[in-house]
Amino acid sequence: MEVLDTAIAAVILPYIAGSLSATTDEATWVLTSYLVANAVVLPASSWFALRFGRRNFLLFCIALFTFASFTCGAAQSVGMILISRAVQGAGGGALQPLSQSILLESFPPQKRGAAMALFALGVVVAPVLGPTLGGWLTDQFTWRWAFYINIPIGVVATFLIMRFVKDPPYIQSAKPGKMDGIGLGLLAVWIGTLQVVLDKGQEDDWFGAIWIRWAVAILLIALVAFLIRELVIKNPIVNLKIFKDRNFAMGCILISAVGAVLYAMITLLPLFYQTLMNYTAWAAGLAVSPRGIGAILIMPVVGVLTAKVDNRYLIGGGFLVFAWSAWWISNLTLNVSQWSLAWPIIISGVGTGLMFVPLATASVGTLSNEQMGNATGLFNLLRNIGGSIGISLAETFVARRQQVHRGELSRYLSPSPLVHNTLLRLQTYMSLHAGPRLARLRALSIFQNNLDQQSVLYSYVDDFRYMVALCILCLPIVFMFRPVKAKRGAASVGH
Repeated sequence: MEVLDTAIAAVILPYIAGSLSATTDEATWVLTSYLVANAVVLPASSWFALRFGRRNFLLFCIALFTFASFTCGAAQSVGMILISRAVQGAGGGALQPLSQSILLESFPPQKRGAAMALFALGVVVAPVLGPTLGGWLTDQFTWRWAFYINIPIGVVATFLIMRFVKDPPYIQSAKPGKMDGIGLGLLAVWIGTLQVVLDKGQEDDWFGAIWIRWAVAILLIALVAFLIRELVIKNPIVNLKIFKDRNFAMGCILISAVGAVLYAMITLLPLFYQTLMNYTAWAAGLAVSPRGIGAILIMPVVGVLTAKVDNRYLIGGGFLVFAWSAWWISNLTLNVSQWSLAWPIIISGVGTGLMFVPLATASVGTLSNEQMGNATGLFNLLRNIGGSIGISLAETFVARRQQVHRGELSRYLSPSPLVHNTLLRLQTYMSLHAGPRLARLRALSIFQNNLDQQSVLYSYVDDFRYMVALCILCLPIVFMFRPVKAKRGAASVGH
């Protein structure tokens, strides 16, 4: 539900803006406020779990997430929903690493692969279901139900955790020390600033805007100060020394790349269907939903293969399969139907499933249980940051490459006899319904629309081919992992 909420909110933004009398720019802060609070809590979740008990902290986060979901749905103003979304993001940020740590330690080694494959299935499918579910709830009821739907699930989750989840001995006896308030503050500043810059950069012309230059300067200063502090103090809020483990360091680099290509594709395809093909949010959600089929089919297989095959080959295969699907999609045209891209979308789901669980297995395969909480927080944080960077770059490339392709295509219009004859025929047809001047303007308008559509289409093609290049560049990094001896159902944080 936590992952689903991000995707759902992206679809219902226009409805929120209309209902609360907000501009589109104001409504986008509904996403930004959630992501900033979510990202800040993620790496700090390990300290809070040690300080207050993992079970108690998990219960608190679920209660906070559920309560904030109610206040989001009941919001009557932009200010109220922004505050509620920030609180919801803070509550949701710790749910991912805490859940993974509990699963890792609750299952015996022979069952961990299957357990984490099932966990990762929910994570991979949730962003696909988000647009479809959000569109359906909004069409059938109201956008408020996209938040209210969390409440019964939160209540059930609270009851089950109280009944079944217990803290291990090392959590009960842990002494994390005094809270590193300065470190947490610096973390909040650089992550929050980074998220705002990524969300608003393209909108405000990146470094063409003075405020973005200042924001990047603040980001870099806060980041350097954070890194220095966390490396020198005795009880840091985030233990960065875990990056000395080569497998974990390589895994974090690769999960950032996975987040970038995955969330870029999840963002671009619905955008393509809605802007160029004039699909509704519901229809666009249905068009991209086959990705869930690929993930559902491959996850049980991955749960078995992680115990029998070198994870490096599975990860490399996942990147190749995803690259193949992105290349296939990059051949799209304006003549595609709703299901023309079904097969490459399914294959992208297969590639994602092949990457997630084996990648996490190799990343934490050399870490102890005591390091898992810190590792899962950082692992998820870098996946989220990679996703935010991927979405921001994808949207920027669409806008900038559109201008490049428009300039290239327009060179072929004026001197072409075919273009001249086509324009003449259109003008003749339009003259049946208007005067000569208006007929010519309408004919030129048709050319203008076609030129704009083709320019945008080619910018999408470029984006998908950039994804292919990134996947190929990741392959050498995969084989920098130290081999982890595959146990039946080896441990994983496959998020």
